[in-house]
Amino acid sequence: MAKITNVSPLAPAGFPDLPQIQGAEFAAVEAGIKYSGRKDVMLARLAPGTSMAGVFTRSSTRSAAVLDCQDKIAAQSQSGAAIIVNAGNANAFTGKNGMAATKAVTNAVAETLGVPENRVFSSSTGVIGEPLPHERITNRLEELRADLSLSGMHAAADAIKTTDTFAKGAMAEIEIGGKPVKIAGFAKGSGMIAPDMATMLVYIFTDAKVAQPLLQRMLSELTNLTFNNITVDSDTSTSDTLLLAATGASGAEISTMDGPFTDALHSVMLDLAHQVVKDGEGATKFVTVSVTGAATDKDARTHALSIANSPLVKTALAGEDPNWGRVVMAIGKSGAAADRDLLTIRFGDILVAEKGWVSPAYNEDLGAAYMKNDALTINVDLGLGEGNATIWTCDLTHGYITINADYRS
Repeated sequence: MAKITNVSPLAPAGFPDLPQIQGAEFAAVEAGIKYSGRKDVMLARLAPGTSMAGVFTRSSTRSAAVLDCQDKIAAQSQSGAAIIVNAGNANAFTGKNGMAATKAVTNAVAETLGVPENRVFSSSTGVIGEPLPHERITNRLEELRADLSLSGMHAAADAIKTTDTFAKGAMAEIEIGGKPVKIAGFAKGSGMIAPDMATMLVYIFTDAKVAQPLLQRMLSELTNLTFNNITVDSDTSTSDTLLLAATGASGAEISTMDGPFTDALHSVMLDLAHQVVKDGEGATKFVTVSVTGAATDKDARTHALSIANSPLVKTALAGEDPNWGRVVMAIGKSGAAADRDLLTIRFGDILVAEKGWVSPAYNEDLGAAYMKNDALTINVDLGLGEGNATIWTCDLTHGYITINADYRS
């Protein structure tokens, strides 16, 4: 596997100082699943009364861990819970052996922590099609249990990385009914990122008290505004998992969809989603594709994804070439309604094309100068209706090939 030594140029200054979430403890350990010299397994222990919600990949080849989580997520229980995650091996396309490995891990975690097995949620990420050496995980559970700490979230975030160049964390603190409420989470994701829920692994924790059905509704709706609107390479993982845990330790009860808690959760999820794109394999540009004036929102999304996933558009962005003709191409091939003579295209605030032709006011030098920015926006107005959509993506550089050409080596 190509050794990744350089942090993405789009990375934030550092991992944020995440608040401790009462009722959520974390630990990480080096188990040698695939990597050497780094931690690759994380464990979270959640207090009794914790509500769990989850969203998962819809891939027809999803992993054993995903299938197991999907079976468990709606279970109502006041008992404690746990999350166990390994990096380096996806435990996907491993047949009955994959399910057996997942059960071996979740059963061992349940016994070690004294929680029901149906409240143990597992994730695996890494190489597809290789048996998971699950005993390397179960042999380290006592060490993980002994190291559990409220302050262990950063170590947990580091442990779940694969080709990530930086650990991704986000947080929010608000007040509900006079009580402080905290939300904190972390994610991994860099390649095999496309919108079909959840496009990576994400774990978010709050000390708010939220009933499971409402928590699930919040997560599902906010996912469609965040993680389902990002793409790096148009490929959907077999292992995509997003889990949200509400411990209730703050005593602040959330009973409605709308309000400051939902807004704060949205901000955390969007921050993490953007960080995944900014760590796209080989990425040097963070790109917002905004489509307005479509016949429907669905059409707008189709056009935006066509632009965001086009290798020709993405390589032009990498080369800092304001090649608006490739945007036109991506719109035309999407299959959604479009009229050449009604199109308006802007790079940022720069009017590039309108009425089926390059704008008389467009200056190629301005376009080229704009493309040198780290953050770029492609604005398209179709002039057909009120539909709109926004997708976040990155450019496509030779670094993506370097990382993926020998991923299993």
